[in-house]
Formats: sequence, C-alpha cells, structure tokens
Amino acid sequence: MTLKAVLFDLDDTLLWDDRSVKEAFEATCSEAAKHVNVHPEALEAAVRQEARALYESYETYPFTKMIGINPFEGLWANFTQGENENFRKLEKLAPEYRTASWTRGLQALGIEDRELGYKLGELFPAERRRRPLVYEETFRVLDSLKSNFTLLLLTNGSPDLQKEKLAGVPEIQTYFDHIVISGEFGEGKPATSIFHHAMGLLGIEAHEGIMIGDKLTTDILGSSRVGMRNIWINHHGLPQGDEITPAYEVSRLQEILPIIATL
Repeated sequence: MTLKAVLFDLDDTLLWDDRSVKEAFEATCSEAAKHVNVHPEALEAAVRQEARALYESYETYPFTKMIGINPFEGLWANFTQGENENFRKLEKLAPEYRTASWTRGLQALGIEDRELGYKLGELFPAERRRRPLVYEETFRVLDSLKSNFTLLLLTNGSPDLQKEKLAGVPEIQTYFDHIVISGEFGEGKPATSIFHHAMGLLGIEAHEGIMIGDKLTTDILGSSRVGMRNIWINHHGLPQGDEITPAYEVSRLQEILPIIATL
C-alpha cells in the first residue's frame, strides 16, 4: 500500500494552540489582578467554566460542536466568514459572549464589575493574537515530508479564525497543496464527508493517505471510519479507551517520521 499523501490537523498538531490560549489567559488574568483582589489562576478556572456553560446554552451550540469550534476560540473569534447562517448568529453573539464570560468569571469569585469584564473580554483576544505559537519540530517535520508526499491540511473551525491562525505563521501554508476548513466545507471531523472531500482533492484512495492529529474523537475516529491509517499525537499521555483505536500512537510530532518512513 503505497503512501501518497499526509493529512495534518492544525491546532495542537502543528500549532501549539493549547499553550497560546493558556498564556493568553495568564496575561489577561494577571492584568485583572492589578485592578481587583483576585488570584489569576482562580479567575482563569472560573472564566473557563463560565465560558463553556454560556457557550453551550446558545442555540448555535449544536452547529459549533459539529463544525468543531470550542468555547475558548469563541472568546477571540469574530465569525465574519462562512456561508452558514449560524456564523451570522455567532458574529452577533461574540461581543456579548466575551464580556459575559469574563463578567461571570469575576462574579463567581465575588466581584461585581461588568466594566472590568468588558475590558478583560477585549484584552484576551489581543493577548491570544500575540501568540501564534508552533511546536519546535513543526517545520522540520514538514520539510522532511514535503518532497515525498502531497500534504493536505484538514482543520475544524471557523473560516476567519483558522485563516487568521495560519496568517500568524504564514510559512505553514506554503507546505500544503490543499487546505480544508470545516466551516467552509459545511461539516467537521469526524464526519466521513470531509475526509472523502479531502481524498477527492488529493486524488487518492483511503489506503494511500495517513491522518496526523491530536484528537481521538475527530482526527482518528474520522479517518478510521473511511479506512485511512492514522497517527495519534498523544501529548498528555491519555488512555486510548476501547472505542477509538489509532493505527499508531506517538507522544510528539517528530515521532511520526520514522513511522511514515516504514509505510
């Protein structure tokens, strides 16, 4: 089974999104602590909890779940692109969602200050945008693969936000022959439709591609459903469970290279 193409997830596979978000929270919560008596770590935990609960209460939640847009992306996304009507709803919701998430986080710690909630809600996106972080081996891995395989980026998310993430590290885009964003396609991983779409762009059968990603429930499940091999990047040493089994498992991106070399 000759391998012709490598499909990559974006967030926490090539981009270190978890760290970018964590550092943005830390910076924003530290700023809050300059104005009110609050422990930054406690505020971060409270805002994460309140943001998630609020996000799940909106009528747009089933759509965002299907496309693959998480609550913390909602804290800095503008949702200005995408044809689905739910993106227009999200565009209208976003400013209040930012303010309410931070205001409720403060309230959970006994602080009533909507004005500060608004300021923090606007500061967090700025702090996140300052941190387009990648893993140290990202470009080394892409360099190693580019000359031998066709590369496709397959990412869940809002079109404007995923494009902004890529614009923050513009070199990444140059490695890929195709970039597929769930919010543009209309369905997100693990839907088999988006994998079939990707294979159509590549002109391959499932056995001629391999999916690289960090999420069992999207990258690994979706590729498995269409009969494509996959490599799970298990950054945090999580258990596999019984329902979703990757073909291969590694702990960091660079470890995919010796596996691919044997295929």
